[in-house]
Amino acid sequence: QVQLVESGGGLVQAGGSLRLSCAASGRIISIRTMAWYRQAPGKQRELVADITRGGTTDYTDSVKGRFTISRDDAKNTVYLQMSSLKPEDTAVYYCHVTIRVGPLSSENYWGQGTQVTVSS
Repeated sequence: QVQLVESGGGLVQAGGSLRLSCAASGRIISIRTMAWYRQAPGKQRELVADITRGGTTDYTDSVKGRFTISRDDAKNTVYLQMSSLKPEDTAVYYCHVTIRVGPLSSENYWGQGTQVTVSS
């Protein structure tokens, strides 16, 4: 079993910054793709950013140039540095990881979610 623990959410004024962290623990051989999603009230969950094991990143257009995803494989942790935050960034942020748990098997896990609120 694998557990994901998120931290770093909170309330911030528009233009401010926050850094989210998501640490994985448990039966892990290696972690493949790590990602952050978000879900605002009344909206579908959307992919914000992801990063492959090789370090390739991708971002949704609305956060390009403002958010940076990174990972520390020694700590099994993914980060999301968020800058120039806007009220429309307000959402619950979830980390998602694809973990290799066996020679030919992978499993997907979600974090519990952390609230990010940006005031205008």
